[in-house]
Amino acid sequence: MNAWHLRDRANFEAQRAAMVEKQIRRRGILDPIVLAAMAEVPRHLFVPLAKRTFAYADRALGLGPHSTISQPYIVARMTAALDLSNLAGTGTGDHEVRVLEIGTGSGYQSAILAACGCRVFSVEREAGISNRAAANLEAAGYAESVELLIGDGALGWPEKSPFGGILVTAGSPELPPALPGQLAATGVLVAPLGPPGAQVIRRGHFADGELRWQYLEEVRFVPLRPDHDADT
Repeated sequence: MNAWHLRDRANFEAQRAAMVEKQIRRRGILDPIVLAAMAEVPRHLFVPLAKRTFAYADRALGLGPHSTISQPYIVARMTAALDLSNLAGTGTGDHEVRVLEIGTGSGYQSAILAACGCRVFSVEREAGISNRAAANLEAAGYAESVELLIGDGALGWPEKSPFGGILVTAGSPELPPALPGQLAATGVLVAPLGPPGAQVIRRGHFADGELRWQYLEEVRFVPLRPDHDADT
């Protein structure tokens, strides 16, 4: 590795460490699993070269007409909301947490979940976005822990259920009805729900057979679009 690449890598590592400390830990996210994952995953590999300078900035970045890479704090907030340390073995019979992600995007959230020790099943509606995410995950070293599906995220991935965690990374007025049935009885579902401009991250779990919600934080996500909206 030449001197330029060594300086470049060291610069990104310093930026990533500052991101974890200033944007995440100081905002109250203290889960050691999540902090370690955010410190480990090279976020710049999931950002186009033209925007790589802003890879560790405290902001979301647009990746195309229907895709963004979320603000680092929001990625950490939603991951921490899954409470992964308490989900080990949910629905699987072993100690690996199986997580369904709706909306692969750049693949960064998938990589964070993989770095947390999860087996990730991620559904992305657009083939081009999914293919780029696959390349990003391969470059970053997380491809073996992530299975990708091109399809309608609102339908989930029933063949792979049940999941200990379900994380939705696109906004929707209501939770797609197919998803609760794919969640393990002791699992956790995290999703940004509500009308555009008034979405709230919600954390759901089953109690007395019903999904009960905790409201976490106001956000703004790109919309979850079913397949029949492909040309609109």
